[in-house]
Amino acid sequence: MSNETTAATLSELYTEIVAEAQFVIQEKSIMKNLVKNYTIAGGGKSIEVPIYAAVSAAAVDDATDLSNTAINPTSITVTASEVGIMTTLTDLGRNSVGRNVAADIGQLFGNAIAKKIDQDLLALFDGFSTAVGGADTAITPALLFNAASTLRALGLPVNETYCVLHPKVAYDLKSGLTNTFAGLSTDLSNEALTNGFIGQIAGIKIFETGNMANTGTAGDYKGGIFHKDALALAMMQDLKIETQRDASLRGTEIVATAVYGVGELHDTYGIEVLSDSSIL
Repeated sequence: MSNETTAATLSELYTEIVAEAQFVIQEKSIMKNLVKNYTIAGGGKSIEVPIYAAVSAAAVDDATDLSNTAINPTSITVTASEVGIMTTLTDLGRNSVGRNVAADIGQLFGNAIAKKIDQDLLALFDGFSTAVGGADTAITPALLFNAASTLRALGLPVNETYCVLHPKVAYDLKSGLTNTFAGLSTDLSNEALTNGFIGQIAGIKIFETGNMANTGTAGDYKGGIFHKDALALAMMQDLKIETQRDASLRGTEIVATAVYGVGELHDTYGIEVLSDSSIL
């Protein structure tokens, strides 16, 4: 039986890698679905996002002209850059394994791009001007209610507001909610004990991700509570997979790239949550 690589086998390999990678990037990126998404099109590698200041209505007397309200939006520029990953799959490696190598590569590449998108968006938490907690403070429900009250005071819809924490920080939150995992007679305590996640606090959906880097001190992480309009993800090119045959190497180069930019839109719509985990 011949094991030579043909155009047909390369096409099949390519299709499986792309399908798996696109599925994984949609499933594994937490932050992508929690922020404002834009598409960069029509040339150039940046997008100008208009930012409108709030305006107020006033009572008026009958038969009295309204005064003019100036609408002068500012703008935020989000500039895209390229990220990528490459590997070379040899013919011998492809033909000598008893599993679907294409699906494995697609999963690895999808995970890598999704992780990079999350890391870039999570790093923006450090730019929020408002912060709660501290480097020597374990997170508590009170901290989250404090931050939630600040965002609600701005009139932001709570169903479009999210909290993202590192799992080591979320541990302390779950510990407090469950009386150090002994259990309390509350629905939130039971949910945390049974399913391992919190769900919602103060109406805000809680998410956990290990893609969050520590501050340089073990156990310290900068999470965030934010409305979806606080941060932006601008895609110029979604995940793209390309293959190139290298005959002398008897293998195929597989390259995955994405072109995107991230940025802060409304500083007051986000709050940094700095916490020190009690476990390392």
